Amino acid sequence: MTYVATKPGTEKKPVNWFAEMRGLFFLLLGVLAFHSLIAKPFYIPSMSMMPNLHVGDRLIVSKYPYGYNWSSASFHILPPFKGRLFGSTPEYGDIVIITPQDKKIDYIKRVVALPGDTIAVQNGQIILNGMPVPQEVQPEMEVKVDVNSPCDGMSFPRLKTKNSNGQEICVLPILRETLPNGASYNITDVEEQPLDNFAEIKIPEGHVFVMGDNRDNSADSREVSERGGLNGPISLENIGGRAEFTTFSLDGTAETNPMTWWDSLRGERAWQSLRTTKIPEGDVPENNIR
Repeated sequence: MTYVATKPGTEKKPVNWFAEMRGLFFLLLGVLAFHSLIAKPFYIPSMSMMPNLHVGDRLIVSKYPYGYNWSSASFHILPPFKGRLFGSTPEYGDIVIITPQDKKIDYIKRVVALPGDTIAVQNGQIILNGMPVPQEVQPEMEVKVDVNSPCDGMSFPRLKTKNSNGQEICVLPILRETLPNGASYNITDVEEQPLDNFAEIKIPEGHVFVMGDNRDNSADSREVSERGGLNGPISLENIGGRAEFTTFSLDGTAETNPMTWWDSLRGERAWQSLRTTKIPEGDVPENNIR
């Protein structure tokens, strides 16, 4: 039997290991319940959502907006099953977390088509219900080159340059895309590539079509599963939450020692809302093909 240290003259009391383990169990159960039902942290591992999300960003995902199902549970602890509790459909422009049943890994993409819509992609522009989604040219975005944003990979190397201070930057062309509900957000589309064209399909009931904001480098609904894509519309049962805001971001130089994290922080990327700006109906740009 184990005893805890006490002050001189007082009686030693045995440790109640059952009570200690019970307390730890309920603590872990509470954390799991919060992660599965309310919100959980999420890490961005790829460039597929640039320019809005960068590799190394940490963000908060809320679990309740679309109801609860097997994909809501954190750590993929539940097997896939049919149905949702308190289910609802995402809005145009929502950034959602997707867990395909055959992969058990998480994707983060933007909803661009809803149940009953028709969607096609022509020369990089979404054609939604027969109408091109407006894309307006915006000023270029300068992204500091670091370990997590090396400005390499598909199409990016030629965008690397230096600013007036001699610092290496990646200069991304930016388009402002606006969906029918007024949801407006930036995308980047650098080069012509196969995913710039996608034949028209109709979105089945209970499904949505999702795309990455980096239109050149995203394994989304346009891409086949053999190449890591989502292979068409996504069932709402595979959507486990909605991205809300960033908390902090690291440039990739941090080591295991937390003392190195401070120098790795990207302060400008902290506490950014990930909810789309809504343009009033009368101000939505005309449906033009760029």
